[in-house]
Amino acid sequence: MADKTPKEPDARVATRIDPTKEGLSKEQLNFIRQVEIEQWKKRTQKLRTRNVATGLAIGALVMGIYGYTFYSVSQERIMDEMDEEARRARLQGPKTGAN
Repeated sequence: MADKTPKEPDARVATRIDPTKEGLSKEQLNFIRQVEIEQWKKRTQKLRTRNVATGLAIGALVMGIYGYTFYSVSQERIMDEMDEEARRARLQGPKTGAN
């Protein structure tokens, strides 16, 4: 949309210019470069902020999964110990027809 030229010659809309085709002076080209650099700096700052936020979110997710895994494994060991104790109790108990 920004590449389209206005339909009316007196329209107050900024048109995009191609520096290679237009006859621009060195000052105008330098000004265009300076404006582009400033725009690039603004965009990279926003992008850096988003990247940091995304990195922290992914890191928190990874740490959560890692912590949950340790918690689950510790619970499994407790259950294994309880099963082992129950097995020993069955072996030491009196023998009946139900065992």
